[in-house]
Amino acid sequence: MEDYLIVRSDTVSLADLARFLTYGERVEKVIETGRVGSLEQRGPAVSALSQDHRWVIVVSIVARRIITFLRKPMELYGLVVEFFLNLLYLNGGGLVGLIRNLLTGKIVMPERGSSSYLSFIGHIDTRLDLHNFQSQSALRELEGRALLDFCIMASKLAYENANVVEDVVTNRWKMHFVEFYSCWNEYQKERSTQVFIMCDKQKNADIILISFRGTEPFDADDWCTDFDYSWYHIPQLGKIHMGFLEALGLGTRDQISTVQLSLQDPKSFSENRNKRNAYYTVRNKLRSLLKVHPNAKFIVTGHSLGGALAILFPAILLLHEETEVVERLLAVSTFGQPRVGDAQLERFMEAHVCHPVEKYFRVVYCNDLIPRIPYDDRMFLYKHFGVCRYYNSLFIEKEMKEEPDRNFFGVKYIIPLYLTAVWEIMKGLAMGCIFGSEYKETWVATFFTILGLVMPGISAHCPTNYVNCARLGKKSRF
Repeated sequence: MEDYLIVRSDTVSLADLARFLTYGERVEKVIETGRVGSLEQRGPAVSALSQDHRWVIVVSIVARRIITFLRKPMELYGLVVEFFLNLLYLNGGGLVGLIRNLLTGKIVMPERGSSSYLSFIGHIDTRLDLHNFQSQSALRELEGRALLDFCIMASKLAYENANVVEDVVTNRWKMHFVEFYSCWNEYQKERSTQVFIMCDKQKNADIILISFRGTEPFDADDWCTDFDYSWYHIPQLGKIHMGFLEALGLGTRDQISTVQLSLQDPKSFSENRNKRNAYYTVRNKLRSLLKVHPNAKFIVTGHSLGGALAILFPAILLLHEETEVVERLLAVSTFGQPRVGDAQLERFMEAHVCHPVEKYFRVVYCNDLIPRIPYDDRMFLYKHFGVCRYYNSLFIEKEMKEEPDRNFFGVKYIIPLYLTAVWEIMKGLAMGCIFGSEYKETWVATFFTILGLVMPGISAHCPTNYVNCARLGKKSRF
């Protein structure tokens, strides 16, 4: 029998949820599992949940139910906001320019999907150029700031549409754009996984980069995936986050057997362009590129959800014994990445990706909430692994096994979180004066930072903070 655990947010009733929270009853209504034996035989992880564990599950379910309910309003609001921001951007960057162009009949209307139409993330941080980039050879320096900046800028660029990505890679970075993919998620029934591939040169490339898109601010499905604690057990790897497997196109919880099928049978990958699978699409393209560029190594990167997919991608390559491909992995660099698996996955990846040479670098900024979920406890068992490059709010870097306060949940975190949120607003307003015009925050970024007062830890997740970590970060002396 397949081993999995699914926290059900779509079918559980409010009455069952209340009884589960208050008395620990109705576990079978809230949690679906394929583990052998009765609920009582499954140990404390399921049958004897503590009050804190039940609270975490209930908060997760309620959050996902609310987000799901708001799916359409979020989508429509995002479309309107992005259109308005692009309207301002193309007409001088503000209301004055927009009114002037309107009065003179020179107004420029944004065209969704064009090379000038930026995402909401793109308007939070309008920087598109690489920082102090002098040559492709700088990317070979694994410890260099050039590589870190390259990865976070590529991770941020993944939020843009295909034409923006191609324009930036080709005309700004002077590199070779390969392809942009929108891949199918069977559980969500849509092409919700985006990833692009590029090379540093069109011929004789040294670097191939794969960048997965992260959580989009107005995409309800992305947020539901981040707040989902469900997992599927792969014997060789361990317990893997179900939502991330689904995002890679590796099956669906609605038909649990499809997960094993997609992992074991590559032919289950559909050639239908409307339903192409992210993992096999990227793997096949990477194989061909490594043959074309025999000296090239590859990097995988991503922010938020994209970071989770970035580290899970080489894990599945290892599962499939793609030895020749994995040997040419230069680095996996993730930013604000949630946890993806349990201690077994930690041991597996430590052995294959982190030793003898460290190839996995996980960057965490300050009190970013997303790297601290799903929880690392007896119930959910999720673990981080690899080197954590932790930056505090002053961009001081420390290398550690785990970021401080690994599970943000409880009354003791509330006051520090809100104090940090206030500090982030003050610091953001002063960034341009302290570090120069390049670091001056846009009014959109300031508004997003203020959201930290409503949802502490979310504003810290913004890619702007990670770009600043790459460019302003200094190693701690202690």
